[in-house]
Amino acid sequence: MNQAPRGYTSRDADYYMHQIPVETLEKLNNDERDHLKSVFRNALPNTTPKIIDLRFVVDLVLIRYFVVLMIGKDRRKQQRQYEVNGITKIANIIGAILLVIAMSLLISAMTFLLLYLLKSSVGIDIFPGHITEVLFKK
Repeated sequence: MNQAPRGYTSRDADYYMHQIPVETLEKLNNDERDHLKSVFRNALPNTTPKIIDLRFVVDLVLIRYFVVLMIGKDRRKQQRQYEVNGITKIANIIGAILLVIAMSLLISAMTFLLLYLLKSSVGIDIFPGHITEVLFKK
């Protein structure tokens, strides 16, 4: 019954079969076990590699938030109950493009901030004087 803990993505039907108490498994015949394994296989999602798999935790004083962003090909077994076409498809494409642009801008801004802080801590002055002296020259 007890198996070494595995990551969520590596769990399969056998893992869940071992979670069932031995007494219960002994009451099942081979056909019932096979059917139960089949149900587990159909219920579990097939994991696929993602282009972007970003997961992190934001701890606030009293609350913990989990942030997950995954981008990859959709390989789910169940299809949508409605056809995605027309304005919905265009909106999805625009949303994806805006998400990529926003992530690029965020990464660029963080890079510039990091480089600026590094430059300031080393003491390198790129332009003579202070920015306020340059902007408000009398």
